[in-house]
Amino acid sequence: MALRPILIIPEPKLRQICAPVETVDAQTRALVADMFETMYDAPGIGLAAPQVGVLKRVVTIDIARDDEPKQPLALINPEIVSVSEALSIYNEGCLSIPDYYEEVERPAEVTVRYTTLDGKSVERAASGLLATCIQHEIDHLNGVLFIDHLSKLKRDRVTKKFVKAAKRETAG
Repeated sequence: MALRPILIIPEPKLRQICAPVETVDAQTRALVADMFETMYDAPGIGLAAPQVGVLKRVVTIDIARDDEPKQPLALINPEIVSVSEALSIYNEGCLSIPDYYEEVERPAEVTVRYTTLDGKSVERAASGLLATCIQHEIDHLNGVLFIDHLSKLKRDRVTKKFVKAAKRETAG
């Protein structure tokens, strides 16, 4: 296992659509182990492979609180198969957009189909924070960031801030 650097906007890889994982093999399991280690270290509750520079459809999630046992969930090739009409609003953040949080409205419940690390196909219903996290991470696999769900004004403001910071880093 190894910590991997988390990419920060405006990194172009964060806007690319990821390729499906062909087979769940040792390489896939190593990626998932690295992603969990990186996510827990950050700390975060979800991480998508493109956030660590790997353009594959892999997501790690753990919404357990600090005082609860870990509940790691790895989703390979996840796809949302149904969503509720009911909506919920969560104050979302993202490891690729550090220290920025904004309320986002999404379906309150989802059913997701994915492959496990054992290569089994699973369908799982989720609600609340888990549903929000699943949708947020699957968005990453499609080159979509949570700021894309905000008004153009808010999105442009935060993007401009990170573009400026990236320019300062490369100039410095």
